[in-house]
Amino acid sequence: MPIKKIVVVGPESTGKSILTQALAAAFDEPWVWEFARVYLERLDRPYVYEDLLQIAAGQLREEDEKVKRAKRMLFIDTDLHVIKVWSDIKYGITDPWIEEQLLDRKYDLYLLTDVDVPWEEDPQREHKDQNMREQLFNIYLKLIKSTGVPFEIISGSYDERFAKAMMKIRTMF
Repeated sequence: MPIKKIVVVGPESTGKSILTQALAAAFDEPWVWEFARVYLERLDRPYVYEDLLQIAAGQLREEDEKVKRAKRMLFIDTDLHVIKVWSDIKYGITDPWIEEQLLDRKYDLYLLTDVDVPWEEDPQREHKDQNMREQLFNIYLKLIKSTGVPFEIISGSYDERFAKAMMKIRTMF
């Protein structure tokens, strides 16, 4: 039976990492952290466009490694859609390799986190403005819909988000 890949995606500061870790723990399955966070923490300069390709490749390496440890499911904290949106917004272009990987990679469920939770400051976050957060959410929604992969919008308190995600996963798998 193939491993089901569940991606938690959405704008900054919407609880993606917390939700991904909680779901992985609930199902006793591995999870893939957001590689960009680790990459940027190690960078001793401001990031540039070319770094996004390295981040994308690192994210996929982590995913490929962690899927080997999964029994039934793999939980993924962001995928290349986040890098595409990030690249398009900041630089107006996305590397063709990233675009190609977006078409080639297959996932089973997207959990799209809404912007209805308070912003939390973090030096790596760039879009605090609520209008921009809503705009980004709508960009993610359009992209996720275009994949044809089932998705669920995850909103509400952190407890409500977890419960909604668990219900969706249990009904699908």
